[in-house]
Amino acid sequence: MSPVKPLLALALAGFALNAYAHKPWLLPSTTMVESKDAWVTVDAAISEDLFTIDHQPLRLDGVTVTGPDGAKVELKNAMTSRMRSTFDVQMAKAGTYKVALVSQSVMGSYKLNGEMKRFRGTEESLAKDVPAGAEDVKITRTASRLETFVSANSTDDAVLKPTGVGLELVPVTHPNDMRVGEKATWRFLLDGKPAANQAFSLIPGGVRYRGTLGEIRHSTDAKGEISFTLPEAGMYLVTSSWPATPAPAPGQLPPMPPRRATYAATVEVLPQ
Repeated sequence: MSPVKPLLALALAGFALNAYAHKPWLLPSTTMVESKDAWVTVDAAISEDLFTIDHQPLRLDGVTVTGPDGAKVELKNAMTSRMRSTFDVQMAKAGTYKVALVSQSVMGSYKLNGEMKRFRGTEESLAKDVPAGAEDVKITRTASRLETFVSANSTDDAVLKPTGVGLELVPVTHPNDMRVGEKATWRFLLDGKPAANQAFSLIPGGVRYRGTLGEIRHSTDAKGEISFTLPEAGMYLVTSSWPATPAPAPGQLPPMPPRRATYAATVEVLPQ
């Protein structure tokens, strides 16, 4: 996997449950295509306002598309402009495709000659990020997953199988078959095991036109599952992070755990 750019790593590490931070996202033109020649276009960006192209592009180096047969699918017509990236996905086979950006980063701090230093990089760059003689070294390893799902002519569950690494959403209700007013059931896993009492947030698109964030917050049960009903159709960004961050002391940054896992996905709720 290609090393994640520093600013992208910062966005991926910090997006979950922080509704006002810059958020990375993958936004498909639609999540369900019924056509003999099925294509979708995906926008990829990091923005302050959700699904608004207002900050900078999401680099496509680590983006992968997995088809219903498990094979990797080439990104077509990929390009990166000033504030967004975009690419097409040709869905030659019927079924569900997963578009994902999965990354692992290392960040932390140390003291050198009495001065506090901070760093951000990868496991491979850790040796040079922390120099010899460093003291009071604190390291946090973050596993981040950003994804969306699209289907051509029919849906299936092959790409929904968990990898067992980091924080993952396993939709019991297929993500391309959710409709307003109907109940959806989701399951969150942490390293392949149920993520009990896992908090997550859903933010619907169109914030700039609503004038309010419209954030919805839920938590899973002891089995890592939840059933809920979404009140409106549209595109939503789902975000979650582990572990929960305790409130910082006055005038201080929140303490960083030795390991973090974050998850985000764009899902569409269809009208009835």
